[in-house]
Amino acid sequence: MRTRFPPSPTGFLHVGSLRTALMNHLLSKQTKGSFLMRIEDTDRERLVPGAVENMLKGLAWAGIIPDEGVMLDKNGEVIQKGTHGPYFQSERLDLYRKYADELVAKGHAYHCFCTPERLAEMRKDQEARKQAPMYDRLCLKLSKAEVEAKLGSGDATVSERHVIRMKVPHEKTITFNDDIRGDMRFQGHTVDDQVLLKGDGFPTYHLAHVVDDHLMETDLVIRGEEWLSSLPKHLLLFEWLGWTPPRYAHVPLLLSKDRKKLSKRDGDVAVEEYITKGYLPEVMVNFLALLGWNPGTTQELFTMEELIEQFSLERVQKAGAIFDPEKLDWLQGQWMRKIPVKEFAARILPTVAEKFPAANSDHDFTKKAALIQERITFFHEAPEMLKWFYEEPHVSVELLANEKQKVTAAQLPEIFDALTKILTDVSEKEWTAEGIKTAVMGNLGSFKQGQLLWPLRAALTGLPYSPGAFEVAEALGREKAMERLKAAVAIIS
Repeated sequence: MRTRFPPSPTGFLHVGSLRTALMNHLLSKQTKGSFLMRIEDTDRERLVPGAVENMLKGLAWAGIIPDEGVMLDKNGEVIQKGTHGPYFQSERLDLYRKYADELVAKGHAYHCFCTPERLAEMRKDQEARKQAPMYDRLCLKLSKAEVEAKLGSGDATVSERHVIRMKVPHEKTITFNDDIRGDMRFQGHTVDDQVLLKGDGFPTYHLAHVVDDHLMETDLVIRGEEWLSSLPKHLLLFEWLGWTPPRYAHVPLLLSKDRKKLSKRDGDVAVEEYITKGYLPEVMVNFLALLGWNPGTTQELFTMEELIEQFSLERVQKAGAIFDPEKLDWLQGQWMRKIPVKEFAARILPTVAEKFPAANSDHDFTKKAALIQERITFFHEAPEMLKWFYEEPHVSVELLANEKQKVTAAQLPEIFDALTKILTDVSEKEWTAEGIKTAVMGNLGSFKQGQLLWPLRAALTGLPYSPGAFEVAEALGREKAMERLKAAVAIIS
């Protein structure tokens, strides 16, 4: 199966666009087919420099590499690859003009000379009458002679500025079976006479994508449900040009938690922002695949390979999909746990060493990294979570006392006296997490477990959160742990 991702370079790569690209990628790989990318750059006024590179880098980060079309080389330069190229629509204008003229010759399209001012006034009147905004077909009433006169008999220097519109048969019913929505019916009288070729000679999306998807032999078009209203226009164009349309699948919109269309107001929507924040590509792929798709099982963590094997349009829902940042963060944490500990240590080492150079020569760094892997969400959190290994902690009475654990400031001297006696009796040989646990838990006395463990952990790390007290004590070693216990006693004395 040949699928495609055809973004317009008018801004950043949106998370919704990445989800669409992912679905196309999954189905092409599942069927041993090809995934191609073309750039729909016909809206010249909205082009953003660097947008193409940004989108390609975002796709590459997610592990989605086009088999054909526009892509990046090893130096990050945009290149084109494929048998049908070029894949920039702005380089195919003669092709679109050819098919627009063919539609006019067949009577399926016509020239429109209405000015922007007249069209604006027409829409204003329609809105006042609570009518759907549609072209009133004024120029369809022009005689052949009037059209030729306005066109200057083929002389471009005297031709009035105009567009080419499709002529929708109002009496026709257009039917189609969408891969997600099922059977669909559209009445011709509800479909506008869409502009196909603009006054500047550039095609609109409607004509360009139909021509390209035919010539590029696209088998399946996956796009957002906002294009559903345009589907009858596209089906008519395929019919008029004598081509078989591809399959279409209109995926549900991404919604915010209040069930409104996801926008910048709801938080980050650019893929680049999630990359900058430190989200793993595996997480974003996993998360986006589950937005609108139900695997039919309780499985929530999916690798790209598993998604290729299991994804299907049959299990994509019609309703909007909620973009839940909390679920995204949960998945981030789950994927952090899946990283082999040696790889995890290697990935956080540069960040930790940047703040604490001693980490570079720390032979026990992997062991220390393992202590925080169950608690970390982003790699950039590692220096803060490991700083107690490389610098003396800042400890205060306020930190050592804890209302939730029922530890008051008045109790601290008695608590630390008990801790000192217990840990002094633990030998160097017995100084393991299990050995320390046995000693402390066997000598709680009148204290509850939390009343000893919270102050111990806080004294050793200087943090309100960290790995467990026994693991921390073992990792620091007996000598360093006892030094910090003594320092805490001095603070409360």
